Amino acid sequence: MNIEVALKEAMSIDGALGACLVDWESGMSLGAIGGGKYLDLDVAAAGNTEIVRAKMRTMDALRLDDTIEDILVTLGKQYHLVRLLKGAKNAQGLFLYLVLDRSRSNLALARHSLKRIEAEISL
Repeated sequence: MNIEVALKEAMSIDGALGACLVDWESGMSLGAIGGGKYLDLDVAAAGNTEIVRAKMRTMDALRLDDTIEDILVTLGKQYHLVRLLKGAKNAQGLFLYLVLDRSRSNLALARHSLKRIEAEISL
């Protein structure tokens, strides 16, 4: 599936408020859907890029021989999921970012859905 279809699939997840595909090397969003007045996905893409970079630096400093599957930021009313893409062809340096309304979502199912989208996306 292409980026547009992948983002639409992400928005079909229960409780989804916004989603984007981000290049974590540049911080630029390659596509976004949803968001709104209180959820600027371009700002979120840049901010979450810093989270990914910080975690990568920390893993290097700790000499961890592992990879990041996803990163979860839990807020009072929202979940913010960052899923680093590995399964997709030519997906190095990219992540899917999904914002969920905590009261309308199932975190386990959302993670499972993002994993499926990751496997099916083609760039």
